[in-house]
Amino acid sequence: MTMKVTTATAHFLLVFLASTISHSVICSALGNETDQLSSLLEFKNAMSLDPEQSLISWNSSNHLCSWEGVSCSSKNPPRVTAIDLSHQGLVGRISPSLGNLTFLRNLSLATNRFTGQIPASLGRLRRLRSLYLSNNTLQGTIPSFANCSELRALFLDGNELAGGLPGAGDLPVGIEALVLSSNRLAGTIPPSLGNVTTLRKIACMNNGVGGGIPGELAALRGMEVLAVDGNRLSGGFPVAVMNMSGLAVLGLSTNGFTGELPSGIGGFLPKLRQLTIGGNFFQGNIPSSLANASNLFKLGMSDNNFTGVVPASIGKLAKLTLLNLEMNQLHARSKQEWEFMDNLANCTELQVLSLEKNQMEGQVPSSLGNISVQLQYLYLGLNRLSGSFPSGIANLPNLIILALDDNWFTGSVPQWLGGLKTLQSLTVSYNNFTGCENLQHIELDHNNLSGGIPPSFGKLISLKFLNLSHNKLTGSIPMLLGDLQLLEQIDLSFNHLRGEVPTKAQRLNIVVDVSDALAYLHHNHQGPIIHCDLKPSNILLDDSMTAHVGDFGLARFKIDSKTSLGNSVSTSSFAINGTIGYVAPECAIGGQVSTAADVYSFGVVLLEIFIRKRPTDDMFKDGLSIAKYADINIPDRLLQIVDPQLVQELSLNQEDPVATDENAAHCLLSVLNIGLCCTKSSPNERISMQEGSMLLDMEQRVLMEEIVTLLPVERAVATTRFVLGLLRTDMILHTGVACRDALEMRASKQLKEATHEDLLTPTPATLWRRSMTWTAWSGCWSSSSSQFTNSSVYVHRSVSPQI
Repeated sequence: MTMKVTTATAHFLLVFLASTISHSVICSALGNETDQLSSLLEFKNAMSLDPEQSLISWNSSNHLCSWEGVSCSSKNPPRVTAIDLSHQGLVGRISPSLGNLTFLRNLSLATNRFTGQIPASLGRLRRLRSLYLSNNTLQGTIPSFANCSELRALFLDGNELAGGLPGAGDLPVGIEALVLSSNRLAGTIPPSLGNVTTLRKIACMNNGVGGGIPGELAALRGMEVLAVDGNRLSGGFPVAVMNMSGLAVLGLSTNGFTGELPSGIGGFLPKLRQLTIGGNFFQGNIPSSLANASNLFKLGMSDNNFTGVVPASIGKLAKLTLLNLEMNQLHARSKQEWEFMDNLANCTELQVLSLEKNQMEGQVPSSLGNISVQLQYLYLGLNRLSGSFPSGIANLPNLIILALDDNWFTGSVPQWLGGLKTLQSLTVSYNNFTGCENLQHIELDHNNLSGGIPPSFGKLISLKFLNLSHNKLTGSIPMLLGDLQLLEQIDLSFNHLRGEVPTKAQRLNIVVDVSDALAYLHHNHQGPIIHCDLKPSNILLDDSMTAHVGDFGLARFKIDSKTSLGNSVSTSSFAINGTIGYVAPECAIGGQVSTAADVYSFGVVLLEIFIRKRPTDDMFKDGLSIAKYADINIPDRLLQIVDPQLVQELSLNQEDPVATDENAAHCLLSVLNIGLCCTKSSPNERISMQEGSMLLDMEQRVLMEEIVTLLPVERAVATTRFVLGLLRTDMILHTGVACRDALEMRASKQLKEATHEDLLTPTPATLWRRSMTWTAWSGCWSSSSSQFTNSSVYVHRSVSPQI
């Protein structure tokens, strides 16, 4: 039976079909938007820290297309096509839910603090064109992106990714940029990468990739950037790159490549702009064909074994800004071999030139002055250059660093050098320059000087003042500075110099030496002399750690007007130009000059030495000085304020110092109390320098008495050499190496002349009694200032560890 479809029936069917399709589309659109919302919120919930509040708009009250960092298509319904949350400081893991955003084209999460692995789900994003995950802390291996057929740029550099490099099977066919630098990748470069002919950039610097560069990469004729610096690659120069005629950047530095460079390298790579091959084992001559790469602006060939001369044709590289040929075996002996210097005048944009550590000889051509006025860094050190100071340097007004060290230059350093106003670093050490013997004053403080202190400063025999403070100097202090007999003041503070920190014994030596010196100045027979500016930079230490007080530029004789405490008060009205932090309070407000001002400065120095804090430290403000800081913490918190290294050295317990080592804690307490006695606010309340010196000398007596408890009652025999070894310690021989040497000579002579009976002595314990001053003890001598200087005691048994 045949059915007849009426017009009304047909109309009903059409309406029903349209409504069904419309309902299906609407449901699909709503479902897709819900999926996107859910995926993005899962990503947000995976964050543990959002310091920039970049995800604060990611909530249901705002449409997801208005969320920060989210971009959508303009079609209806809108699709998430891009997410850019780079440089937001986000902390967390990358949620796999991002793999559900199937319309995503660009994803940038670079420069955050993401951890964990790269979700494998990102490999499902077929429409993804760029993925930037650089500069995070991502770990694990690199997942496959073979299904991301639209992917063109993959940036995963600056993470902690491990495993091998992805091969052709893990990459989409059309990828153009593969950037994997600064990870922990290993293995070798996959030869299959030669099949990804769309590649234009491969950057795999600073990893652990080994082997050679596969010959299969010769098929990548469109390659523009090949940077594999800082790996473990080896073999000869990769001939595969010679087919990459469009190559602009070639980086092979810091690997293990060997052999010679192809003679025609410049002809095969005419578009080359950067060539960095330093830190390898290349040898032979530098190819003159490099001149054919006329766009070359950066040429780094340092730290290889290149020989011969620098080709004169190098001057044809007119766009060159950097030429680094240092640390090779290049030479220039004749005018013809120096021709390259003449031709560098054509390189009008040159900013960096380094020929350091080669075999350049003779006088530097005057044509050096014809080089670009843009030159900022010139390194000619560690060669065999001779003659006078290169005059052409005067024509380089923009120099920042000039290094001429370790050559054979003679003559004087020209005065016009001071006209180079941009010059920040000048290195001329280890030459034969003269004309500086009369230099007395050097002030280079508050600059950005770096590197070590030039040992050549030790040749400035007339130098009295040296200030290198507030720089970035490193290394140790040259020993030659100790030979400058006229040097009165040296300031090396606020640098990064290294060296041993003085022990407790050495610190005590320093304050004893300084106190004795000031006591002599204040109480000598010709009238008191006040230093007026005592501070650490005016205290010089010789090689035996003996302290010498220097810089008497502000010192003056005083007309005595005795106070009740015996301090000499000046009748002069001259203002004191002391140093902030060390100057006495009364001098800071224009009070009278007195020896008590020096006592105050000495107390501050003493506290600084043992607390290891400067009186100008940021913590000392709002009326709190280093003296008040010590006063409020002594004795209850003694070990909380002294230098932690002293606490460690003496093995003291901060919770109960007395129970740990009563003698050591008592010594620290006694010394710091002397500092407090010197830093009283009122000059009349301070002790005199003579009293301070005597108090510090009493610390020696306490240490000497420690010996008594360990001496035997019976007669004893021992070798002088043993005693001398003990008396070498700084806690006893405060007078330094001269006194020690005199003692050794005297004792050695006695030992040679002595008989067996002479070496048998009555026990010293019966002659060393507390009722007697130690200067009267048998076998001990003292100086006029009652300072222990000598001994001829023979002992048998162990000696106090305090010695």
